[in-house]
Amino acid sequence: MSTDTANRMPALYLSHGAPPLADDPVWPRELAAWSRELPRPRMILMISAHWEEAPLAIGATTTVPLVHDFWGFPERYYTVRYPAPGAPELAARVRALLHDPGTPLQDFPERGLDHGAYVPLVEMYPEADIPVLQISMPTLQPERLMHLGRALAPLRDEGALIIGSGFFTHNLRALSEPTTPAWSLEFDDWGEHALRAGEVDELLDFRHKAPAGNLAHPSTEHFAPLFVTLGATEEELANQRTPIDGFWHGLAKRSVQFG
Repeated sequence: MSTDTANRMPALYLSHGAPPLADDPVWPRELAAWSRELPRPRMILMISAHWEEAPLAIGATTTVPLVHDFWGFPERYYTVRYPAPGAPELAARVRALLHDPGTPLQDFPERGLDHGAYVPLVEMYPEADIPVLQISMPTLQPERLMHLGRALAPLRDEGALIIGSGFFTHNLRALSEPTTPAWSLEFDDWGEHALRAGEVDELLDFRHKAPAGNLAHPSTEHFAPLFVTLGATEEELANQRTPIDGFWHGLAKRSVQFG
């Protein structure tokens, strides 16, 4: 596959929300506006907080179903469709880039897009006409996810949009709070400054370096996709923008574009 560094795709970390994101009066418009400002990708590689599988797993590459991995919502959230084409070419490139014997792979040919993948894509690319592949996070260790991002970085020169999909703060206790909790505000402020300053070591050790790190992320799977994105763009961290910030039901929806 040929490369074109002059047309290198950016890579994104986005806060994906839950299925009711579609009903929010602001957030869907923000995602749609962001996608219009991006170069059009040839294909999309999704790494979502909602798929942890080791060794690294490659999802569906022909028919791409949706995984309704949530409970207790109104029926209309379970009837959403996103019939994106599969991306066998992209899957082959992922396999080639991760060919190291120390990086075993497995195939999940029936595993489609979970809500961390399709909820934002419905708003960003509603035509569902761009091939999409989802791969698993094989670990939650930030350094290893950075390494994975570095290995996948050449895909950006081949027209692939790499998206790490999580949530900048993710403690569902916020949903019962009358206002945005202090821990969410503090972590979001810390993260904004760390990202803008390119303080990767601080980000890697966020559980210890960030204020309220354990409250903002009692479990770390929603922050973890950021490190894949950082690894794929680490030489371009100064070239970043934040198309979306603010809070949704007390959780920081900060989303960042690199490159």
